Amino acid sequence: MTDRVDSADQASDSEAGSELSARFAVPEMDCPSCAQKVDKSLQRVDGVVETALQPTTGTATVTYDPERTAEADVVAVIEGAGYEVTGSGNGFEGGADSGMSIAPPSEIWTSSRAIKTWVGAGFLVFGLLFEFVLTEQNVDIATILSSPLGLSDGLFLVAIAVSGSPVVRSGYYSARNLSLDIDLLMGTAIIAATGIGYFVEAATLAVLFSIAELLEDYAMDRARNSLRELMELSPDEATVRRDGEEVTVPTEDVAVGETVVVRPGEKIPLDGTVLDGESAVDESPITGESVPVDKSDGAEVYAGSLTEEGYLEVEVTSKAGDSTLSRIIEMVQVAQENKTDQEQFVDRFSGYYTPLIVGLAILTAAVPPLALGWPWETWFVRGLTLLVIACPCAFVISTPVSVVSGITSAAKNGVLIKGGNHLEAMGAVDVVALDKTGTLTKGELTVTRIVPLGDHTETEVLRYGAGLERRSEHPIAEAILARTDKAGLTDLPTPSEFESLTGKGIRAEIDGETYYAGKPALFEELGFDLSRTRGVTDGGAIPDGVPRRNSSGREVFDTNVLTELQDEGQTVVLVGTETELIGAVAVADEVRPTSQRAVERLHECGVDHVVMLTGDNEGTARAIAEQVGVDEYRAGLLPDEKVAAIEELQAVHGDVAMVGDGINDAPALVTADVGIAMGAAGTDTALETADIALMGDDVGKLPYLYRLSRTANDVVRQNIWTSLGVKALLAVGVPLGYVSVALAVVVGDMGMSLGVTGNAMRLSRLKPSDDR
Repeated sequence: MTDRVDSADQASDSEAGSELSARFAVPEMDCPSCAQKVDKSLQRVDGVVETALQPTTGTATVTYDPERTAEADVVAVIEGAGYEVTGSGNGFEGGADSGMSIAPPSEIWTSSRAIKTWVGAGFLVFGLLFEFVLTEQNVDIATILSSPLGLSDGLFLVAIAVSGSPVVRSGYYSARNLSLDIDLLMGTAIIAATGIGYFVEAATLAVLFSIAELLEDYAMDRARNSLRELMELSPDEATVRRDGEEVTVPTEDVAVGETVVVRPGEKIPLDGTVLDGESAVDESPITGESVPVDKSDGAEVYAGSLTEEGYLEVEVTSKAGDSTLSRIIEMVQVAQENKTDQEQFVDRFSGYYTPLIVGLAILTAAVPPLALGWPWETWFVRGLTLLVIACPCAFVISTPVSVVSGITSAAKNGVLIKGGNHLEAMGAVDVVALDKTGTLTKGELTVTRIVPLGDHTETEVLRYGAGLERRSEHPIAEAILARTDKAGLTDLPTPSEFESLTGKGIRAEIDGETYYAGKPALFEELGFDLSRTRGVTDGGAIPDGVPRRNSSGREVFDTNVLTELQDEGQTVVLVGTETELIGAVAVADEVRPTSQRAVERLHECGVDHVVMLTGDNEGTARAIAEQVGVDEYRAGLLPDEKVAAIEELQAVHGDVAMVGDGINDAPALVTADVGIAMGAAGTDTALETADIALMGDDVGKLPYLYRLSRTANDVVRQNIWTSLGVKALLAVGVPLGYVSVALAVVVGDMGMSLGVTGNAMRLSRLKPSDDR
């Protein structure tokens, strides 16, 4: 019936070397009670070691001992619980080689269940027509146990047999598995109503409940679509250059080190490094950023990214199952297994709710007729109605469908949330703590300002500075040389006798004269009195209060500028000889353009306190803090001191989310209630250690994450309490005669299940662009 699962992640050796894992597509298993029924059946099988059932994806992963049971036996048990297995291993989306699997789309409206429902509905409509409208034509057609059977009754019985048979069949499997679920309740109600001659109620219940099930299947399939879209981002095939020829092969057959060819408009099939070619690449499937990134020789690229105009040859650096996109997909799958506190509450509550309402239904049907002599017919129907209300489906699915919607929506926008519990926790944080370097700033030094002295020009300052730094490997040198390249300067002087002055700067010979580049302290050692350094025009000193400009009108460097730059948290590199200062180059870790707006939006969204934690010095920390607008900053912190700061913030303010690079900040990320890693697309450590990962280097995604989490928590609460409130209102109305069987099915079961699913789908409409 199904294919054997042979891949590494589907069939794996246990410690004893004998256990296998198989993954099956079970699309009809779409609610927690369905999964519970399958789980009970599997637990009774000798040889089944472990089960992982995912109703949100319609999949079941079973670990078993092949010496005691076979895969075919596992399939038989699942189908014996009433759920068809439609695929296994490579037989469905995700399959054996993918980190994630999901049941294929169902032909819901043309399935055998749907056809039976429509046929039954037709007979029900004609039955109601003869029962209440064409009463004169409602002739007797048979007699059963001395009771006449009218034409309408015959039509109702056909409707019950056609539409009710799948319900009764599922109820039988539930009873066999001792599972008190909706199928058992509805099947019992249909049989009981039919048995005592309440054909109208039985037929109405069978048809309406079947329609409700179809609608719920459709809603769940829509929810699964978001997961399917995530999986479809990764190409199935790659064009590989082998022995001088280009061949197209499945991506799982491409080895690390091989070269794949990607033409304009094609998706990059595997993670790798560009060997040749140039192209703008849309990396939004990974980072969530819509602006294409230019890629050329040596650049990293990710599977699922889309080339726009250029041609690329890429050396593969990871296999299909190990790509960044595959890890994201797999983590989204695993995230569904981490239940939120609200989901755990729902599971516990539903265990009491259903037996309680079933008990009330029995008492409602039996006590008034027996104790008070009231009519059996009326109170039996009311008891039957309470049985319908006893179904907790809408209540039970209210949380998982919201969590899946939120997590998959976030993944498609470049935010990886590794569990529903983390989604819930993020929406409840009171404080967001931000690392400075690489989070609020770019983490790369940049030349921010060039200040010439005297009659020297910015170009001269940059030329001599870059000439001196050509042989240096310091990050400041890289920043100055990058600025030189950007300015298009190519005629740089060639230094000789290069010497690094540790902790101070550098020295070299240029055209027979010694030049220096370094800290202000270096030039003070050379004899410069920086406190009296002034620019000069026409041979005279510039008096206080007069703008400091040279003869060309350019800004003249003085100690006021030096102090200003240092107060802004910038590093100042002076350039000159032993007798003359040429100018200064200011270098800083530039603040991300989105940082200030992100902090502002966090406040607007409801975060009480935003704090910056950094190991940098006080001056730099103060300047960055003032620029981005955080409420508080703490400077000079070592990793263990960041942990202490997080603990202090938790004690004073409440729940804390920590945002860092996922490596240096790992202890603080673990200590915080929610750990968020920045720029995790190419960082295995960040993907593994953080609770939430921002795949791109965009701190601007934080407000979106917080807003999504808050909205998800609101949606879950709305779903839980609305479904409970409606059920309670209907339950109160039943004994009073205000609620019919049809109303209980349409509103209490079908309506609420569709309502909570539709409400959860709202999360997919939230976009990061709303917070820009």
